[in-house]
Amino acid sequence: MISIISVTEKGDEIAYKLKENFNSDIYLKSKSKDFKLDNVTKECFKKYKAIVFLSSTGIAVRAISKYLKGKDIDPAVIVVDVCNNFTISLVSGHLGGANKLTYEISNVLGNIPVITTATDNMDLIAPDILAKNNNLIIEDLKKAKVIAGRLVNKEVVYFKDDEKKIDCPKGYIETEEIKDNTVWITNSLKEKDNVLKLIRKNIILGIGCRKDTYSKKLSDFVSNVLLENNLDKRSVKLIASIDVKKNEKAILDLVKELDSKLKFYTKEEIMTVEEKYEGSAFVKATVGVSSVSEPVVDLSGGEIIIEKIKNSGMTLTVGIEK
Repeated sequence: MISIISVTEKGDEIAYKLKENFNSDIYLKSKSKDFKLDNVTKECFKKYKAIVFLSSTGIAVRAISKYLKGKDIDPAVIVVDVCNNFTISLVSGHLGGANKLTYEISNVLGNIPVITTATDNMDLIAPDILAKNNNLIIEDLKKAKVIAGRLVNKEVVYFKDDEKKIDCPKGYIETEEIKDNTVWITNSLKEKDNVLKLIRKNIILGIGCRKDTYSKKLSDFVSNVLLENNLDKRSVKLIASIDVKKNEKAILDLVKELDSKLKFYTKEEIMTVEEKYEGSAFVKATVGVSSVSEPVVDLSGGEIIIEKIKNSGMTLTVGIEK
């Protein structure tokens, strides 16, 4: 959903055309007696992923200046001049998607797209675009900026993908070693000062626990296992368990903590694979299947990399997406 702000009647014509082609709300100064650009801008920063100003860039810059927080937070901001000569990507070109939206708007309006991001104009893939296109987490935006600068200056930047799923982009040098100025796609916990990690969310946690397990107890257990196995917590994509645990606070809190997806499986689903794994008569009597943590990783399409670990009424199996 985008917002379109027009401050002149001439701009209104463009606003209506964009409204026909994009999922959007329009704010027209000409149609509102109470229109105040500052109030409208403040509201749009809170509600929308992208803001299109039909105005001069100067008006747009002054309107947004006090609401800017960071490139990983700010919405895309785009300016279209009221004579419909240019569509200009102003803020959040990469992570916010302003550059992409600029081309889309320009195509609809038939004007000239203006992109000033150096890596785009040099046909290079900046680290933040690499991350966005592949659903990776940027470890450090400051490091990403340094790497982008090196690419623009044609300085050496290395590239390593632990799983070799992403081709080495133009301007990077593929490496098997972790060197200074490497963009490293990984789920590893290791960090180096001059290395930018792009964290791949590909870890699946299969969890079983007794009723009313304390949230901190489960969190500490999971954190320690991941730490001991050099796995970054941010790489956890999915937490899975049996459906009788769907209201278990410790599991629900862990999902929030790790910003992961959650999947519950029925007893019947687990029974289709449970014979492949070591079971427990106690668990069978309690939830109707002999094992939970390993089967749910299996059912989630994961390859088990850490077999079932037991700890004070909790079980954890760690898998990786195949």
